Amino acid sequence: MPDTLLVIEDEDLLRQELARHFENSGWVVLEASDLAGARRALLSDAGEPLVVVADMNLPDGSSLDLLEAIRAKAPVGEWIFLTAYGSVPDSVRALRLGAYDFLEKPCSLERLDLVVAGAARSARAQRRLREETAEQHERYRLDSFIGTSPSGSEVRRLMQRLLNIPLNTLVITGETGTGKGLVARILHYNGLRSDGPMVEVNCAALPNELLESELFGHEAGAFTGAKGRHRGLMQQAHGGTILLDEIGDLSLPLQAKLLKAIEDRRIRRLGGEREIDVDVQVFAASNRDIAALVRERGFREDLYHRLSVLKLDLPPLRERLDDLEELVGVFIAEQNVRAGKSVRVVPEDVWEMLRSYSWPGNVRELRNVVERGVLLAESEVFPKQWLQLPGDLRPSAAQAGGGAQREGDHIGLPLDGTMTLDEMERFIIQTALERSGHNVTAAARSLGTTRQTLRYRIEKHGLKPQS
Repeated sequence: MPDTLLVIEDEDLLRQELARHFENSGWVVLEASDLAGARRALLSDAGEPLVVVADMNLPDGSSLDLLEAIRAKAPVGEWIFLTAYGSVPDSVRALRLGAYDFLEKPCSLERLDLVVAGAARSARAQRRLREETAEQHERYRLDSFIGTSPSGSEVRRLMQRLLNIPLNTLVITGETGTGKGLVARILHYNGLRSDGPMVEVNCAALPNELLESELFGHEAGAFTGAKGRHRGLMQQAHGGTILLDEIGDLSLPLQAKLLKAIEDRRIRRLGGEREIDVDVQVFAASNRDIAALVRERGFREDLYHRLSVLKLDLPPLRERLDDLEELVGVFIAEQNVRAGKSVRVVPEDVWEMLRSYSWPGNVRELRNVVERGVLLAESEVFPKQWLQLPGDLRPSAAQAGGGAQREGDHIGLPLDGTMTLDEMERFIIQTALERSGHNVTAAARSLGTTRQTLRYRIEKHGLKPQS
């Protein structure tokens, strides 16, 4: 479908010439000779013009006044102003209102074509962003965090309170798969900065040398291979939110630079000579105990206190098993749509297995299990044989003959894929605690580690030492 261009010009011959020119270029052209006609065209059902080419001064007023009035009501595309009486105040006001360009008459059609083409690209990008943002608003409603258990309801209650608070920083903690990214998106797309961008970066996925450039940007020639200027993620998130996932993996020098950026609300690109103002709220997420990292001097205490003004801790799935039925129902419905299946019945023995499993991968693992079952289902009954859950990691299950075995002073661990590394680590720590009478110091000595490190891993795996 051709894009629409609006020409606002009171000189009839010039307006008609411009209209013919752009129609020959494939545009659907609307015409207006005064502000009243332009307002009708902009607010009509013909659709939002992608580009507006407007004479600055019209018989009934200034096009700048029209832009300011219309922009407050609806998206208006990109505006290009033409004037034979250009002035510095007018040009400054036009740019302040978001005009794409400001050209003096007479302007050649070749020059105008170049400017209109650039404005069209910018307007299409803005339109896609608005559509994507609207889609994200719908996708990440508050009730997207599923669960009516006491702990699940408490998380939603806290999120509801945070939505109306002008957040600067927030720490979101929880085990892998508990939904930290989901919570961050819900808070952004329903919060006070919902009109701004949402930028996410996984701090564990990039080496620190590259991560610094990604966060703060760089100038051309700042390092080998830096051929051009790069706007960092902090600058890209200006006016919105940046989510720093797995922030515990940041190096100490990079933590210092991040602290300065948060405190000063300014960044400096690598190789840059000036600082750039940034207005961004920072969400920090981690599946590690950052307070324990601070005690072990693996994380800066001042950065931790700056980030954790507000903190949201997400419970593991094993502590909200009352939400299993609702979660499974939603995941089955999603996969039925995607895979064209019609799974509707979950047998009771399947529910028993789901409730007895400890879910080390939490909601993400549950979603994957449900997806596999629906994809391989041959009827409307959820297939038990495709659950493929590894042995329950709770001590009673392991002692009852699970995959991991205890023999004297030795531990046997299966290497057949039935236990993940996290499951193996949990089993080893649980065994060491039991053999030491839950004496953390003695257990740490037997495992060849420090008491502080062992306490961190005990907390990570949800174990309960008795002393």
